Parts: sequence; structure tokens; C-alpha cells
Amino acid sequence: MDSILTADREIDITRDVCPMTFVKTRIALDRLASGQTLLVRLRGEEPLRNVPRTAVEQGHSVLEQRDEADGSTLLLLRKSR
Repeated sequence: MDSILTADREIDITRDVCPMTFVKTRIALDRLASGQTLLVRLRGEEPLRNVPRTAVEQGHSVLEQRDEADGSTLLLLRKSR
């Protein structure tokens, strides 16, 4: 049985395109306290490549990345201190 990803906050950016995918992710991360988690649902090669990379470049952690049956990807991020 697959584990369910849980987070302090969730956003869905499946209908957005770069650079808005990371802009929305960054705003959501900025609203979290250090150590809290954000679950991002995204779709497409460019967001899948850019959102995790940019989050790590800004000091955040990628805790998990999971492809879903509907073609989207779930990305669990932890906000840095």
C-alpha cells in the first residue's frame, strides 16, 4: 500500500507554466515557518525540472517526489531555516 503524502500546506500548479510555477511555489514557501512542508502538485517536463532545482538552490529540501496515475507529480518540500 502506498503511503499518503501529508504536508503543512498544499498547492496545485498543474495549470501554470514557467516561470509562474516556481513563483507560486516560492510564495507558498515564504508563507511557511522554517521546517514546515509544502506539497506541490505539478505537471509537465519544465516544472518538473525547474521547481525542485530552484527550491534546492534556495536552500530548501526535496523530501519526496512521486509520479501520479493522472500524469501529475507530487513534490514534497521542506522550508529551510
